[in-house]
Amino acid sequence: MTTHPDETTTPTSVEYAAERPARLEWAKHAPDVYKAMVRLETAARQGLDHTLYELVKIRASQINHCAFCIDMHTKDALATGESVERIVQLGAWDESRHFYTAKELAALELTEAVTVLTDGFVPDEVYERAAGHFDEAELAQLIAAITVINAWNRFGVTCRMTPGHYQPGQYK
Repeated sequence: MTTHPDETTTPTSVEYAAERPARLEWAKHAPDVYKAMVRLETAARQGLDHTLYELVKIRASQINHCAFCIDMHTKDALATGESVERIVQLGAWDESRHFYTAKELAALELTEAVTVLTDGFVPDEVYERAAGHFDEAELAQLIAAITVINAWNRFGVTCRMTPGHYQPGQYK
């Protein structure tokens, strides 16, 4: 409820758009694929800093317009202590570099390059910057994590999974 500017005691209702239903509950109809994706994600996140991992998942989900994943990973990040300010600034991380470490910036830049693939490849300078902050095993895990969130985003966007109902840790 909000209060009309010239009314101090009479609240008015705000009408929001109707929630769009999901197109398909893909996990229900392809449970083996869902289970494999969960196993793949579990393997991909091993050895990665949790904060960095959540930032990567949020940023890829923003790029891919996956509202369900943005909702989920933002809530998970907040629940584990990430700041609202850093999450809000992810959409403009390149202009808000001072909110992130050099390692996080390299991961975000790599996330964008792997997610978008505008030129059909990840630029050498982007890869080299990431390689300068991650050892080979950690870099391999980061690339795997970026790839996995992009796959999750494709399911979420295609099936129009509905955001807003996720509770932190719900799928762990």
